[in-house]
Amino acid sequence: MPTDAITSSRTPTADAAASLPAQPTDGTAAGAERHAEIVEHDLTFGGFRYTCRIARQGRLDTEPIVILGGSSQDRHSWQRHEKWLTPLSSVITIDLPGYGTADFLPAKYGVDFLAAAVRHVVQELRIPRVNLVAACYGGAIGVRFAQHYPHLLARMMLVGMTTVIPADYAVAMERWDGMIRRGETEPIARELADRFMSPPGTGHVRKKAAVARLVYQQIAAQNPEQLRMSAEHNSRLMRHEWYRPEPTPAIPSLVVTGEHDTLTTPAMGRTMAACLPAARFMTIEETDHLAPVERIADFADLMARFCTDRPLEGLPYAAEPEVFGAPLPA
Repeated sequence: MPTDAITSSRTPTADAAASLPAQPTDGTAAGAERHAEIVEHDLTFGGFRYTCRIARQGRLDTEPIVILGGSSQDRHSWQRHEKWLTPLSSVITIDLPGYGTADFLPAKYGVDFLAAAVRHVVQELRIPRVNLVAACYGGAIGVRFAQHYPHLLARMMLVGMTTVIPADYAVAMERWDGMIRRGETEPIARELADRFMSPPGTGHVRKKAAVARLVYQQIAAQNPEQLRMSAEHNSRLMRHEWYRPEPTPAIPSLVVTGEHDTLTTPAMGRTMAACLPAARFMTIEETDHLAPVERIADFADLMARFCTDRPLEGLPYAAEPEVFGAPLPA
């Protein structure tokens, strides 16, 4: 799921220095205007170099928030959400192997490997448990992480996640793979922009024209290495299981879909929520598949509320939560 990427000028640190930014102890008042401290770490997993970015400014009101974005996102893509999240806890974004500025990852390495790489980040940073927010392709990695490493999770929020890749999308990926390898960036950028956005007449979507331009520009501007990674990502999707029905921990879970999402529809989101033992499902009003970009402040507010166990009912930007599975004890 593409979004805007804002480049950081920070210099990554070495593996041995991996740590979270220190928690403030100066008695800074809650809500005071402060800039987030940014730390980056270069890490290596399975022989592949990758980078994690940590933003922090507030006190620890909840476990660190790890965000796994979509296939066209990088560790900078969620910076515009951070001002609502960093007063609560550290925000960790990752260029996993095969994405962003990390090493190229051959398609033989699938979702299991990437979920293990997320575990590597958590262990290297010595974090007991995390809040996991996982969007689109990141959702597939997030669910596998929850299935394989449940002891590391406090809460899980999935965005635009389904149990199956839509059949027409899978067919299109075969065609896109060839287009990418031939360097046909302009036509594929137009196709993908159309695919991520809801078609005309579906319903009102905020910032639709601006976001569509953003998606197109980001894909069309890919350099040869980014195109190579995109082609390999498509191969990875076609060669490995997207969702595997393994046991999933009974932790607080939230599945979110745009009200007018035609790629990962609300019906698909409800099916995903039904696979989780303690899940709620919500739609974000006036959005489609790119809800986190179309309503940045509202989406950040929803993340913050979920990660701090605040009520999700009565929100002006979302439908009422639907409960799936057994409720967790109070």
